[in-house]
Amino acid sequence: MLTIFFDLDGTLLDSQRGIISSLQYAMSELGGEEPSTVELRGLIGMPLPYIFSQLMGETADVGEAVDLYREHYTTDAMFDAEVYDGVGEMFDELHRVEAKLYIATSKPQSYAQEIAENFGLHAHIERLFGSETDGTHADKTSLLQFALDETGQDPAKCIMVGDRQVDIFGAKNNDIPNIGALWGYADDSELHMAEADMLAGAPEEIPEIAFDLLGIETE
Repeated sequence: MLTIFFDLDGTLLDSQRGIISSLQYAMSELGGEEPSTVELRGLIGMPLPYIFSQLMGETADVGEAVDLYREHYTTDAMFDAEVYDGVGEMFDELHRVEAKLYIATSKPQSYAQEIAENFGLHAHIERLFGSETDGTHADKTSLLQFALDETGQDPAKCIMVGDRQVDIFGAKNNDIPNIGALWGYADDSELHMAEADMLAGAPEEIPEIAFDLLGIETE
């Protein structure tokens, strides 16, 4: 049985507009210089405290920045996103072989659940795993360990698909084979440097790569 954990932002969903506008709002409210879209795009997918510490410095009031971000995001930007082309076809092929599919995101569980339902992603997955608003499981290593414990899945028979090095490192730390999603928010070198087991250029490539990675034969 094939089991796949998918990251959300930058893997299933192009959510950069809503995330970037919320980051810029928080920085503006705190009186800081508004970062460029290019600068912020490279930070999407990382935990919010890390993002704001990079933007503001280690001594900044990261907690206030996170609160301001969430204020804007939940009110104006949560659904300012779109499902990537090819995701539907990918799901159809994976359902054909009765794969078990999950979402594993560092985004707070409550937000991610609303988003998955809004965009119809929830209909394709067994369960969604996200972080708590206090930061619990925001780290992908911790999140995936929790997901494995909850599902009872054998990590050797699972795959993690994500667009950032944190997805790859989280998978490796849990002995989960992994696929880097090149259509996401990392730059060209990040997933290569993270030494992802395999790389995919588009969502519809995932099924065949996953079958090859785990040695699964399909008709």
